[in-house]
Amino acid sequence: MTINKLILIRHGESKWNKLNQFTGWYDAELSENGKKEAKNAGFLLKKQKFFFDCAYTSVLKRAIHSLQYILDVINQNWIPVKKSWRLNERHYGALEGFNKYETIKKYGEEKVHLWRRSFDIIPPKISLNDKRFPGHDIRYANLKVDNIPLGESLELTVKRVIPYWKKTIFPQIQEKKRILIVAHGNSLRALIQYLNKIDNEKILELNIPTATPIVLEFNEKYIPIKWYYLK
Repeated sequence: MTINKLILIRHGESKWNKLNQFTGWYDAELSENGKKEAKNAGFLLKKQKFFFDCAYTSVLKRAIHSLQYILDVINQNWIPVKKSWRLNERHYGALEGFNKYETIKKYGEEKVHLWRRSFDIIPPKISLNDKRFPGHDIRYANLKVDNIPLGESLELTVKRVIPYWKKTIFPQIQEKKRILIVAHGNSLRALIQYLNKIDNEKILELNIPTATPIVLEFNEKYIPIKWYYLK
């Protein structure tokens, strides 16, 4: 018996997605296409008559703005929205801002593939003095330096996403709250892996499309029983 559904949505296409650049924690704007994608996700939810009690997102504007477009379409702007850095995209370290094809030319296809598609291999890290270091950004001012990544593998992304799920979001599921999460490809991949007990190799094959709602169904014991894309 299904008693609750959780909706996960990756943000719409960003300007850096369009340019094929490693984005990570860089605060890229949505492209015009990304705005349309987010609105279309809202129309899908509206068609299926989804209603939410609260929403969660990252502290990056491409996810925040996608959520705003979605809430506009479904006319639920008034629900509480909670933002957390723990739902941010994976931090790509020194690769952030570089075109993916140019990075392959520089480092070689095999090495870049390992950085992108290995579970536990971290790309080259940035330094604390690098202008891209998130510690220079006021939105992370309340974090300890040790908690701010210089580069992350998917494994490290999982380690920051899942505690937030357990402590903050899952208790809301247990209270039968209807939850919408708008975040990023890798933070959502981390969550899907954990909830569906997907092994470290299989999860790397999962590519989450932009602005396509994912439905996770839970049984009466709050155990995930299936997940699928909303169409």
